[in-house]
Amino acid sequence: MSERSGSTCSSQTDGDLEGELDEEVESEEGRGQEQSSAPSFSAATFSASLRAVMRIKQKYQILKKRRQELCLAPPAAPLFGAPERGSPKIFTFDGTTPNAHAAFPPHSNPQRKKKKRRRRVLFPNGGTRRTVPKGERSRATYCLYLLFGIVFLQVYNAIENLDDHVLRYDLEGLEKTLRREVYGQQGAVGGLLSHLQDYLSTYVHNKPLVVSVNGPTGVGKSHLGRLLAGHFRSVIGDALVLQYYVLHHCPQEADAPHCARNLSTRISDMVDRAEEEEKIPLFIFDEAEHMHGEILDALWTLVTSRQANEYMNAIYLFLSNLGQAHVTKHVLHNSSSLSGADLAEELTPVLRNTLAKLHPLWAEADLVPLGLLEKSHVMACFLEEVTREGFYPDRANIERLAGEIEYFPAVGGHEFSKTGCKQVVAKVNLL
Repeated sequence: MSERSGSTCSSQTDGDLEGELDEEVESEEGRGQEQSSAPSFSAATFSASLRAVMRIKQKYQILKKRRQELCLAPPAAPLFGAPERGSPKIFTFDGTTPNAHAAFPPHSNPQRKKKKRRRRVLFPNGGTRRTVPKGERSRATYCLYLLFGIVFLQVYNAIENLDDHVLRYDLEGLEKTLRREVYGQQGAVGGLLSHLQDYLSTYVHNKPLVVSVNGPTGVGKSHLGRLLAGHFRSVIGDALVLQYYVLHHCPQEADAPHCARNLSTRISDMVDRAEEEEKIPLFIFDEAEHMHGEILDALWTLVTSRQANEYMNAIYLFLSNLGQAHVTKHVLHNSSSLSGADLAEELTPVLRNTLAKLHPLWAEADLVPLGLLEKSHVMACFLEEVTREGFYPDRANIERLAGEIEYFPAVGGHEFSKTGCKQVVAKVNLL
């Protein structure tokens, strides 16, 4: 079938070429007759004929080449029922026929997928491909490690300094002494030591430590103050510890303004000296319920003063029986389920409201209430005093002395003393 189509295409090509050449020859002959009718020379006639022959030859070659290209191209499939189109009899040069490559562009084939070309990574210098830079560590990383090390050393050094500062006051030894010497007040002792531990852990403060120890008569307030004074004198020196007894240092109310000025001057001198030695002084005010208004005002000014840093580094301890009625009532009503920690937690709001009405100084204080002493605690006080005086510690004699003390009616299996250990010394002296 291909041979038939090739022969058909060649026959059509030859016929078309002959027809077009005949027309071209006739046109050339017409031109030659027109030229021959006009008078001319023989040389001009020969050149005109030669040019006509050359044009005919060139056109013949062009037509033959185009016909061959058309025959080589695959013919388009005719539509169903449509008549087969024949080649035109007259060839025109109005438009050019696209070649085979233009008729079938590369992207027209659905089976052929065009590969995406990767764009070349060009660098500014020279615009050529270069090796990708390696992920090197920044020098800032070493600076960051150095900063971490410095911070760690600073924190560690600060912790060590805190430990050194606390060790200077020997709070462990103080705790052993208080728990051995103070009877029946283990909860209050733990609360007081907790305040001291938190405050003495550092030397820089924004306010002084003010602690108010409140409780009934004979429960160990003055004894606790003496133990604290003796311990701090041994660790920071006698010059930085003040024990102030109101009934001894300022018994007359008329001397209250003068006593207040002297007390302020003495406290200022002590805090200045403590600032030079980088220590924290201790001021103990026993029987604070008898302090006059002028003295309380002077102390309140020193406690709330924010003018100098040395006044922030000080410990004020007030010992009084203010609020003893609330303590006694609460202990008697809750004797069956009351511990030292519960006593401080439940009594603190009540005592603070009561004391704040007396003077604003108590509003700045941390309250540590002391509970009532039982009969076993009173017997321990007699045993210690008898041993100190050199008497034989006869248990029967100690129970007899303890029985002479006045007690509240027994509640919940407990006998609480009305005077605590207040009369122990007087009873032993009568032996």
